Amino acid sequence: MAVVIVGTLDTKGPEIAYLRDRLQSLGLQTIVVDSGILGEPLDIVPDIDHATVAEAGGTSLEAMQTAGSRGRAVAMMRDALQVLTRTLYAEGRLDAMVSMGGAEGAVMGAAAMMVLPVGVPKVLVSPIASGYHYFAPLVGTRDMMVVHSVVDILGLNSVACTVFNNVAAALKGMVEHGSRLQQPGARYVAVTMLGNTTTAVMAAKERLADAGYEAVIFHSNGVGGPAMEELAEAGQFVGIIDYTTNEVYDPMVGGIHDGGPNRLEIAGRLGLPQVVVPGCIDFSVWNRGTVPEALQARPKYDHNPEYVLVRATHEEMGQLGDLFARKLSAARGPVHVMVPTKGLSIPNVPGGVFWDPSADQCFLDRLKAGIRDDIAVHTCAYHVNDPEFGRMVAEAFINMSKGA
Repeated sequence: MAVVIVGTLDTKGPEIAYLRDRLQSLGLQTIVVDSGILGEPLDIVPDIDHATVAEAGGTSLEAMQTAGSRGRAVAMMRDALQVLTRTLYAEGRLDAMVSMGGAEGAVMGAAAMMVLPVGVPKVLVSPIASGYHYFAPLVGTRDMMVVHSVVDILGLNSVACTVFNNVAAALKGMVEHGSRLQQPGARYVAVTMLGNTTTAVMAAKERLADAGYEAVIFHSNGVGGPAMEELAEAGQFVGIIDYTTNEVYDPMVGGIHDGGPNRLEIAGRLGLPQVVVPGCIDFSVWNRGTVPEALQARPKYDHNPEYVLVRATHEEMGQLGDLFARKLSAARGPVHVMVPTKGLSIPNVPGGVFWDPSADQCFLDRLKAGIRDDIAVHTCAYHVNDPEFGRMVAEAFINMSKGA
């Protein structure tokens, strides 16, 4: 059982050596990879040196050192580490991976681990793994274990060693007793959900179970949707109920639930049966205190003490209709669109702060006008979070799958 350890050995050599020795004392084999760029390793000899890493990425250490900027050099090393990681995993030389570093070291190590499949143990240790920092570069869409080092990774003091010892113990447990992702034995259906759609999705999950399907629920928070689509590409699902599609709107205004440019396309490209609901597309999501001045005059809803929802405008809802039509029309498999007409989110009800039937109708009109003729678009006189509507959506998927 080999644990690959990645670190910038020109600054973190003694700390990486300590973690290596702890892992070996627990009976695990190790492969130390040097991701340092400028200097030579301190008090440690890597198993794979930084020049070899660079060559694995199709470049050279000299090219990195003369890249012209720190950011460019780090990007080159990050890309090379990803290539090396894929190679080690394909050769069966990598059973788990751990990286320790500050800002650049953590970002490089995390990027390397992100190419590994779900189920392969991945541990990142860094002082920037705290609630004050943006977590996307540290986690991505993978099952990363992120450990806040509390102190900076410079020195083997009592705090640092306690953290490193526990990281080694965690890796020992995951390597020997963890679980790798298997191809599903049941008929797994991916479903997207937010707090605004939980009640309905729970009802849909029960109806799917009655029909012999296992629902796998993804939180549609800007990461959940892309993670769902990556696992769909890995063959985990027989179909998708994209119930909560808000991740396609946030990119339009800069909200934090940004699903990326390919959101709502992967299932169609794969030819998977999919039922699509415009759940929660009527709002963007913001950390409290970060709503831009340009959006301040719009209707807002306090979702919880941390997050604020901001209503989409009439014109933006129309643009979303065009976007849905374009993306779904490219699907190679069966598609069924179901639109609830009594509200797309919890505050989108008569008297609610997001209630704007004209804007929602604009979405529906533009969707119908632009979507492929053979794709069914059904309107349903329910609220998006009504359990009965959730059951109807599940039923539509079940019926679609019978004919697929």
